[in-house]
Amino acid sequence: MYELLILGQLMMHKRAHGYLIARIINDSIGPYARVSNGRLYPLLTKLEQSGLIERSPEGDSRAQGDRQLRVYRITESGKQRFYELMRDTSSNPGEYQKLFLMKSFYFDLLPPLELLTLIDHYIHYCQTHILHHTTEAEDIVHRSSHWDIVDHENVVARMLATMEHMINQWKLELDWAKSLKAKEITRSHIQSDDEKQHPGEKHVGKRA
Repeated sequence: MYELLILGQLMMHKRAHGYLIARIINDSIGPYARVSNGRLYPLLTKLEQSGLIERSPEGDSRAQGDRQLRVYRITESGKQRFYELMRDTSSNPGEYQKLFLMKSFYFDLLPPLELLTLIDHYIHYCQTHILHHTTEAEDIVHRSSHWDIVDHENVVARMLATMEHMINQWKLELDWAKSLKAKEITRSHIQSDDEKQHPGEKHVGKRA
């Protein structure tokens, strides 16, 4: 996740020093999750050694040995790696909800078709969780009659209430994903119509 955030920030800002990268990442993942200097700077060094980022000459005079003021920029290899990470939907499936949220920061950097594919995958991801929790809740109802536990009725009721809460959370997530898709389809149609009216012109626009 941190690799994606670092490369994404350098895709957007072109150049950034370590302190700015750390601040943006912590603002994104906070308030309780924080990336420490002890974790960030070894990762920046690793990305630099891998050829994904490089020191910007503009930062050398300011750095004076202070790693927080070293200015970095993304390389062509880094851009390719960024797009690989954005397209990846199979790694870390258990953490993909959080990862998709991080990816949403950089949706403007994806072509429309790739973005719609990514959103469609997440819609299916949400639907899978809803189906799973719904099935589990129904299973609890059927199996719980045979459970020999203390305070049976209240225990089962609390379990079902928790399952319902989880289902509702995923339904909210699903509604959000569907709204992202609807906005992107609308934006793509508007841009397509505009290009038909003004052929040959280059149109640059931000997604809503």
